[in-house]
Amino acid sequence: MMRIQIKRIYEEDHPDDGTRILVDRLWPRGMSKEKANIHYWAKDIAPSNELRKWYQHAPDKWDEFKRRYKKELNDKPEVLEAFMAQFDGETTTFVFSSTETELNNAVVLKTYVEKRIIE
Repeated sequence: MMRIQIKRIYEEDHPDDGTRILVDRLWPRGMSKEKANIHYWAKDIAPSNELRKWYQHAPDKWDEFKRRYKKELNDKPEVLEAFMAQFDGETTTFVFSSTETELNNAVVLKTYVEKRIIE
C-alpha cells in the first residue's frame, strides 16, 4: 500500500522518506540541491503564482484556498498524471518550504491525491 507523507524541506531527509517530491513553485531559500535530496521538483503541480500570492497563508482564507487549489488541480489532468507517475509505489514524501505546517499546499495535495488513489 502506498503511503504519502509531508515534510518541510529544512527537516533532515531520511531513508524512510522514499521518493521526495518538492511540491512548491519556487525553490526554497538557502537550500542547495544536494542538501534538499529531491527526486523530482513538481513546480507545475504547485498553486499558481496568483493563488499563492493571494493566499499568503492567511488562516481566514484557508477554505477558499483549498477550493481554488483543487480546481487548479482538476483543470490540469496531464500535469497530475505526470506528477503521480513519480510515485514509487511505497512511500512518497511531499516536501514543502513554508513555515506554516498545517495550512499549506502540501496538505491539500496529499488529501487530494489520496482520494484519487482510493477511487
